[in-house]
Amino acid sequence: MTAQTVPPTVPESPGRSRDRRRMVAAILAGGLVLGVGAAVTLAVWNDSEFATGTFSSGQFDLQGSTDGTAFSSDPAAPGKTLAFALDADVLSPGDVVYAPFAVQLSTDSDYAADVTLENVIGGAIGTNLTYSLYDVGTFGATCSEAAPPTGTAIVANRAATATGTVPAFDLTAAATPVNLCFVVTAGAGLPQGATGTITWEFAGTSGDPL
Repeated sequence: MTAQTVPPTVPESPGRSRDRRRMVAAILAGGLVLGVGAAVTLAVWNDSEFATGTFSSGQFDLQGSTDGTAFSSDPAAPGKTLAFALDADVLSPGDVVYAPFAVQLSTDSDYAADVTLENVIGGAIGTNLTYSLYDVGTFGATCSEAAPPTGTAIVANRAATATGTVPAFDLTAAATPVNLCFVVTAGAGLPQGATGTITWEFAGTSGDPL
């Protein structure tokens, strides 16, 4: 029987052994990184929740009337012409003339109003005029020489040349007018032949919702 010759085992060199260990270590490290990466990806979830609000602005509009019936807006001067007594164009010292007016919130207004008053003159006659303003309850009922307004004036004896605003009244309901009476008095120093105008501005600031 012929004996088989077994080739001798060649021992690995120290360098090759170190390279093999490095490769195994690199593969294991790569596996660990991949494992961690896979775990992070699986743990990511996304979800959203939405909410939408719808908005619109309210309306706010002052209107005036010279007859207590027909109301409209005049947001720029000179606005409506007040119907003073016929002798308002031939004033003499000490004369007093009257004119009714009404202010309200329009029917589609959504807010109450805090109303102020301001006056501006045009021409020379205003330097010798003063005015008062009354809330008369019923339009034109007490706003004439025969039936002058009574009670406490909203504005009393204010010079037509005075500047700045003064508090007037509040409007707390739509289409519910405040009926007013302007009372204008000619001063003692009124010269002959003088002419001019007074323009009043009612300015409203919106308040609480109606």
